[in-house]
Amino acid sequence: MITSFSTALSALNAYSTAIDVVGNNLANLSTPGFKTSVISFHDLVTQSLGAGSGETQVGFGVGRPVTFRQFSQGAIQTTSGPMDAAIQGDGFLVVRTSTGAQAYTRGGNLQVDLSGMLTTATGEKLQGWSKTKADGSVDTNTQVGNIVVPVGTLKAPIPTGNISLDLNLNAAAKVGPPAETFSTSAEIFDSLGQSHNVTFTYTKSTTVNQWNYSITVPDSDLSGPFTPVTGTLVFDSNGKLTTPAATDVSPSVALTGLASGATDLTFNWNLYDGTRPRLSQFTQPSAVAALAQDGSPTANLVRVGLGDGGQIFASYSNGQQLVVGQLAMATVRNPESMIAIGNSNFQLSARSALPAIGLPGSGGRGLVLGGAVEASTVDIAREFTNLIVFQRGYQANSRVITTADELSQETINLKR
Repeated sequence: MITSFSTALSALNAYSTAIDVVGNNLANLSTPGFKTSVISFHDLVTQSLGAGSGETQVGFGVGRPVTFRQFSQGAIQTTSGPMDAAIQGDGFLVVRTSTGAQAYTRGGNLQVDLSGMLTTATGEKLQGWSKTKADGSVDTNTQVGNIVVPVGTLKAPIPTGNISLDLNLNAAAKVGPPAETFSTSAEIFDSLGQSHNVTFTYTKSTTVNQWNYSITVPDSDLSGPFTPVTGTLVFDSNGKLTTPAATDVSPSVALTGLASGATDLTFNWNLYDGTRPRLSQFTQPSAVAALAQDGSPTANLVRVGLGDGGQIFASYSNGQQLVVGQLAMATVRNPESMIAIGNSNFQLSARSALPAIGLPGSGGRGLVLGGAVEASTVDIAREFTNLIVFQRGYQANSRVITTADELSQETINLKR
C-alpha cells in the first residue's frame, strides 16, 4: 500500500511536467520558427511478488518524462518585412550570442542594428559573408563572420567607359539635298558623377547603303570647343553593317578639360554585340531600340533587403541593386538533441553531431525565402487535447493518493 503513494506521486510529477510542456507550446503558438515539444512517458522497474516467478508484478510508477523537439516544417507566411527570412527544408541560420557563443535558429525576423550588423529580433548577430571580391561579388570561400550592411553610405560614381545603341536607320531615307538625318542622345557620367549629354547624328550619304555619323557634346561641358567625332557606316544589300567590321577598333570619344573638374573621359561606342551588329538598315523609320552605358552617378543607399537564397541586396538611388552579403546555414544530423537556450536559439549538446555550415540550398541544407517567416509548428487542437488528457491523468492519480490514504487510516484503526 505504501508503494501506491510513491507510484501516484511519480505520476503527479510526470503529468505536472507534461502540462508545463503543453503550456510552453501554447505560449509559443505565434513565435516564428518555434518547434513544438512532445512528451514521452516510460514506466519504472517492476517488483515481483510471491516466489519470484513473475506471476504478480507491481510497478513503481512512471519515470521523469522525456521531451523531444519535432523539427517538422512550419508553414511559410509572407510578410512585408524586407529583412524577413524563412527556411524551407532542413537547417538553421547561424548566429553569435552576446557572449560570443555560436548558436542556431530558425526565427526569421531579422533587422540591422546601429552599427550596420545584421541581427535577429533579439540582438544575436547573423553569420555569413559580406566581404566582396574585386568584381563586387560576395566571397563565400572565406570563414563566416558577422554580416555588415553598408548603412548610410554613398556609392562612388563610375565613369562611362562603353556605350551602345541598338537602332535601325531607314533605308528609304532621302539622299537630298538636303540629306535626311536622324539624331539621338545618351547620358554619360564622368569621374565626379557629373552627367554629360552625347548626341549621335546620322546623315544619309549620296553613296548607296552608306551613312555618315557625327558624335558631339555641348561645348559648355569642356574648357574649350569640342571637335566632333565623325565617320562612315556602310551596310550591305541585306541591311547588315559591314564597315566598321566587328574586328575593327570601336570608335572612341575623348573628352579632355572637363568643366566639372573631373578626370579626362574616354569612352568607346560599341557597334557590335560580339559579332552581331547593333545597327541595321531596313526600310523602316529610323528608331532606337535600346541604349546602354556602363557609367553611373553618385548614389545614396535607399534600402537593404533580403532575397531568396539568403542574398542581401542594397538598393541605391540610381536604380542599381548590388549583393552586399550572404547568409550562412548549418545542418545538424540529429537536431532533436539540441538544447533550446531561449530567443528561439539552440545550441549543441554532448549528443549533437557537428554542424555543417555552407550556402543555403547545398549539402542537404534547405532554402532561404526572403520576405517571409516560418510559422510555429504548434497545433492548438492537439495541444488542447493533450492538456485535457494530462489533466485527467493528474486528477486520477490524485484520487489514488486519496484512496491510499483512506486505506491507511482504516488499517491504523484496526489496532484500536
